[in-house]
Amino acid sequence: MSLHHQIQTYLDHLITTGRETGLQVTAYHHGNLLTDAVAGHADHQGRAVTPDTPFFAFSIGKGLTGAAIHLLADRGHLDDDLRLADVWPEFAQHGKDTITLRHVLTHSAGLPTVPADTTAEHLADWNHMCDLLADAQPIWEPGTRHGYHAWTYGYLAGETVRRATGRTLSDILDTDIATPLGVPGELRFGVPDSDLPRLAVLEDHGWTAAFTQLSTYAPNVAAAAPPGVRPDATLGNQPTIQRADIPAVGTVTARAAARLYSALLTGELISPDRLKTATTTAVTGPDWTFGGPSAFTLGFGVIDDTWIGYDGSGGSIAAMAPAHGIALAATKNALSYGDDDPMDTIRRMVLDAVTG
Repeated sequence: MSLHHQIQTYLDHLITTGRETGLQVTAYHHGNLLTDAVAGHADHQGRAVTPDTPFFAFSIGKGLTGAAIHLLADRGHLDDDLRLADVWPEFAQHGKDTITLRHVLTHSAGLPTVPADTTAEHLADWNHMCDLLADAQPIWEPGTRHGYHAWTYGYLAGETVRRATGRTLSDILDTDIATPLGVPGELRFGVPDSDLPRLAVLEDHGWTAAFTQLSTYAPNVAAAAPPGVRPDATLGNQPTIQRADIPAVGTVTARAAARLYSALLTGELISPDRLKTATTTAVTGPDWTFGGPSAFTLGFGVIDDTWIGYDGSGGSIAAMAPAHGIALAATKNALSYGDDDPMDTIRRMVLDAVTG
């Protein structure tokens, strides 16, 4: 049985049993397409998921940002050790003059929090969020530890890129990455109004309760993502968030996200030296935000010993397994949490098909 048939059968099972609502899964091996499967519905009206159905997928956007910055650095337009204050003078307040792009990309800048009363409207106001960060005081000395910068990652990276290059990350993502890779309009931060009706509608399958519980025993989670901007279905379905350019979250198709990670691995986007930088663990240890251990490369999360990329809150994934030449993305609209995670099963199925 081919991997594509295995994946399609599994997705159909997840839909039939009610475990999932709508799914997309795409995988590449050394640049060759292994599977591009879809199943289920994009909304309660029964609109079928197709390969080009866009899914809002939270932290998957951080991987898009990492890829764009590596592309710019490879072309000589950015330096990993660029001090943010050198291009963003207002940012130098409160001892932040030493913070570099490297600190941002490894979640070690010391600026993971947003005000407790932050709303979707605040997140959508780019200047407001950048002004807040320019005036913020680091929680720890930059570079001495790390903690997941759930929302602030996007503004810190995005404003630095805008000041240094004169271009937004959205423009770079569309012009320099999505369009050349043949997936125009399928890798986005902000979604145009005309495309909003095409998005899959998110729904809660236990994720909100799980995130609430997480916030009680890891209180810094609420400091990074307070109640008004929790990464859940309610927030992800808001047009205010969907249309906003926030390079910490993204709206993608699985085929486009997998295509991006495949292009990183095959050298279509960045050089082998740059890929090594992107896939080498840079920080590891206790995560200030989540409390437990975490690790990051320059621009990507270390998911485990095999996979590097980002999981989206509630279950979507976009990642690569560099040692095996695998790129994988899976999107879903039923946000869930549990020990028997279908995304883990999909990762194992793809890895087993390649490694035998």
